[in-house]
Amino acid sequence: MTSDRLLEQFKEIISNAAPGNVFIPSDFAKIASAATISVYLNRLKNSGELVSCGRGLFMKPRFSTLLNESVPPSTNDIARAIARKHGWTIIPHGDTALNMLGLSTQVPNSFSYISDGPYKQYSIGKTELQFLHTNRISELKNTSYETALTIQALKSLGKDSITDKDIQIIRRKLSTESKEKLLTEGQYATAWVCEYLKLIRTGGK
Repeated sequence: MTSDRLLEQFKEIISNAAPGNVFIPSDFAKIASAATISVYLNRLKNSGELVSCGRGLFMKPRFSTLLNESVPPSTNDIARAIARKHGWTIIPHGDTALNMLGLSTQVPNSFSYISDGPYKQYSIGKTELQFLHTNRISELKNTSYETALTIQALKSLGKDSITDKDIQIIRRKLSTESKEKLLTEGQYATAWVCEYLKLIRTGGK
């Protein structure tokens, strides 16, 4: 394959992704060797078609016409790219889960995720990323991201602190399809969590 054709394949993958998407080298593993991928990713970074956002992480540029400036990648997109790079399963935890479902309006300075990988901490600009190892993440491996996120948010709120307002906020955040999956995917969660999943599915207390 010629270098021009290979470069076009890289550009095609990038073109098909949404602005702000974070890539890792293995996203291009089907079309080139590791050494070649490194060369082309750096070439695309130098040309401005990709932006480096961490070691081995490259973002498709995203521009805000409202702010008239480039927008950095979301912390969650970076976290998921890091997890993909290392083959970890991660799920937002604590205040991070609450923020993502709109249950907290305060943007955390530290984003935390439970993970089946080792404990790791990264600094992304002024934001900290924490991956907290747990042996119990296997319970959530066969659930969709939205169901796992909802379960973690409910646990973060606590059994006796969840209000009908919280239920309605979660319902508005989830698509119809995601709400349909809650009961089947969350059937092995703690009993009280299952009861709240039913309320989210059906509409309230």
